[in-house]
Amino acid sequence: MTALSPQETVERALAASRADGTVVIVEEHSSANLRWAGNALTTNGVTRGRRVTVIATVAGATGVAAGVASESAVDADRLATLVAAAEHAARQSPAAEDARPLVAGRAGSPDFAEPPAETSASVFDAFAPALGETFARAAAAGRELFGYAEHEVVSHYLGTSTGLRLRHDQPSGHLELNAKSHGRSRSSYGAVATPDFAAVDVAALDATLARRLAWADRTIELAPGRYETLLPPSSVADLLLYQHLTSDARQSHEGRSVFSRPGGGTRVGERLSPLPITLYSDPAAAGLAAAPFVISRSSTDAFFAASSVFDNGLPLARTDWIADGVLRTLPNTRHTAELTGLPLAPVVDNLVLEAGGTRSLDELIATTDRALLVTSLWYIREVDPKNLLLTGLTRDGVLLVEGGEVVGQVTNFRFNESPVEVLARASEATATELTRSREWGEYFPRTAMPGLRVPEFHMSSVSPGV
Repeated sequence: MTALSPQETVERALAASRADGTVVIVEEHSSANLRWAGNALTTNGVTRGRRVTVIATVAGATGVAAGVASESAVDADRLATLVAAAEHAARQSPAAEDARPLVAGRAGSPDFAEPPAETSASVFDAFAPALGETFARAAAAGRELFGYAEHEVVSHYLGTSTGLRLRHDQPSGHLELNAKSHGRSRSSYGAVATPDFAAVDVAALDATLARRLAWADRTIELAPGRYETLLPPSSVADLLLYQHLTSDARQSHEGRSVFSRPGGGTRVGERLSPLPITLYSDPAAAGLAAAPFVISRSSTDAFFAASSVFDNGLPLARTDWIADGVLRTLPNTRHTAELTGLPLAPVVDNLVLEAGGTRSLDELIATTDRALLVTSLWYIREVDPKNLLLTGLTRDGVLLVEGGEVVGQVTNFRFNESPVEVLARASEATATELTRSREWGEYFPRTAMPGLRVPEFHMSSVSPGV
């Protein structure tokens, strides 16, 4: 194999292309990880990888078609074949309705010529000894710890036949910790999102899980029903990410989503919450920095529809999706912005919810007469797209709060709720903090959310899981 630098890969692919327009995306991936079970490390590893995506556009009698070809570990000998595959796909495809001129006229990234960023096992130099000490404390107290820690850096290089040369380095990391006690009959889970592991306190997370396990010493029978419920930031991220990642402007405009206005159009301009909620994305958000330009490998993303390969390289800035409780806009491309009449608002790779709260979750508990405290949600699936009704399971413990104190653990439940209705009923919020969605964190890791107090949260049936 003949190795090429990412910059050489971009330039050679563009030079080899015979299409009318070409976009080349080189993704250099570097990761390090630790895994443990039963208070002992089980595996660790470091990986390196590359993926090259070529997007070819070809003008025909009925419009411009696009073809995409993507492969891992592409060397110099294979690159021309990959380019040809993208061109062939474009010539075999119908005209693309989202076709627009490729982005041009942008200054290149000043670090485009630099080698890709990398991580290594040294990212865990401070974390690993602290993890070992935490294992010892847990074992002495009769707890078993299971979990995973990963740090990765992805360097994106974007080049186009219109002259764009853009680059972004994206670090991300997370810790997942599961604590079990009493013969693994009780379980508690927590996660921490971090860009670098410098400030991860595994001992503090273990102490939180140990406190939850102690609360679970008492079990209280509770039937399904509607309960005031305290959702932690991670569970709020579970619900709000699903809402955000399915809030496509075109689908809403065409009457196919919860944000469709009866009679036509979208609900942009409507109040969604009595709280001063602001839901926004910002590539410069502190601790959540993301690519400041569009990187799109597909116009038909299976999880999120509002993307277009023709928009690659568009600049991104802060976008308020909801401001002061009012829906301001919905994610769209240049094509769907024209269809809906909404301002251009491409997806940004982070999401922040602020709701005016300043207190912690513990302070919220202390002022609660009676409520359920959820620790995490899991296996969330859509039931009805018209009102965005979701179902899923609570997991790793649901706790009962009475008189400002946690008095015991109840069963896990299946829930049926719409995130839009959760925002509409939410009566109080904690301060916003960096968090990680348990359900969607692997796909969308950069979030900051508050905890929420939600009256009448629907626990529809009992779940037998731990």
